Amino acid sequence: MTIRLAIFGAGRIGAMHARNAAALPGVEVAHLVDPGTDPAALARETRARVSSAAEALADADIDGIVIASSTDSHGDLLLAAAERGLAVFCEKPVSLDFPTVARVTRAVEASGIPSMLGFQRRYDPNFRAVRERIASCVSGPLEQLLMQTRDPAPPPRAYVARSGGMLRDQAIHDFDQARYMLGEEMASVHAIGGALFDTGIAAEGDIDSLMVNMVSASGRMVQMANSRRSPLGYDQRLEAHCAREVLFVDNRPSNDVRIAGPEGARTERPMDHFISRFAEAYRAEMEAFAALIREGAPPLAMIRDGLEAQRLAEAAIASIRTGRPVTLTPDWTP
Repeated sequence: MTIRLAIFGAGRIGAMHARNAAALPGVEVAHLVDPGTDPAALARETRARVSSAAEALADADIDGIVIASSTDSHGDLLLAAAERGLAVFCEKPVSLDFPTVARVTRAVEASGIPSMLGFQRRYDPNFRAVRERIASCVSGPLEQLLMQTRDPAPPPRAYVARSGGMLRDQAIHDFDQARYMLGEEMASVHAIGGALFDTGIAAEGDIDSLMVNMVSASGRMVQMANSRRSPLGYDQRLEAHCAREVLFVDNRPSNDVRIAGPEGARTERPMDHFISRFAEAYRAEMEAFAALIREGAPPLAMIRDGLEAQRLAEAAIASIRTGRPVTLTPDWTP
C-alpha cells in the first residue's frame, strides 16, 4: 500500500515533515500547499505537486494530510479532514483560542478519523526511555519531575506577535511532557513570569522568563523553568525523582568529543536549535503517522493531548495574571 499525503505548509516545519515523509518507503507526498511561499523547489525535491488547498482536499486518492501551516488555519483543516474522513497529523496548537480547540477536538474525535498531534518530545528516544521506566515501576513511584527549556535566543518580534505567547508556544511542550511522564492530569498550577531581558517581547505583552509549579491529581510535584534565552545553546533537560532511582535527560551536544588540554577539559555546546535536537523524534513522528494510516497503530500524542496541554497553559496565564495558584477541574476553562 502506497500512502499518499498532502502537506499543508512549506515553511521550516512543513518542509522538514515533507522531506521526512518523502524518505519513508511506501509514502508519497502527493501535494504541497502553501499560498504564502513558493514551494516549487521543495516540490521538486519531494516529487510533489504544488496545489491549492481545495485541489489537495478534493483528491480522492489521498490518505491523509499533514498540517504545518499557519496556526490560524489548523482548526479549519482539521475539520475538513474530519469531513473527508482523512487521517490527519497536526502541528500544535490546534488554535490560540481555547474554545476553538475544544470544539475542533470534539469534532475530530466524533468523526473517528485517525489523528495525531505534533508533540515531538514523546517520540524522542531518551524521553521515551524515561517514560517507559516510570510506567514499568522499575524506578519506584515518581515523586518529583523537573524540566528546563531555554531557547538559544529570543524569537523575532514579528513571530512573538502571532505566536500566542510563550506559554502557548514554547512552554506547551513542557505542559504536555508533564502529563506524558506522570500519566495523569494536573490538579493545580502556580506560575510566575516576566520580561526580564527582551524589550521587544515586553512590548508585545509577552514574557521571556517563566517558572511553573504544578501538583498532579495524585499529589505528585512538577516544576518547570523556561526562558527565551540561554548562553548554553538549546537547553533542554529533565530530572525524574522516583522512590528508587533518579532519571536524568541531559543536553545533547553537537558531537560527543571531549577535549582535554593544559587548561582543562571541555565538551561541545548543546545543539543550537530544537530541529537539530529533535531530528530523530521528528522522523519518528512521520513513521508513526504512516503506521497509523497503514496499520491503525495508536499514536503517542493525540488531538486531545493538545487540548489538555493548552488547558494547563491557559491556567498558567491566569495564575500569572492573578498572582495566585489555579485549581483545575476536568472542565476548567479560562
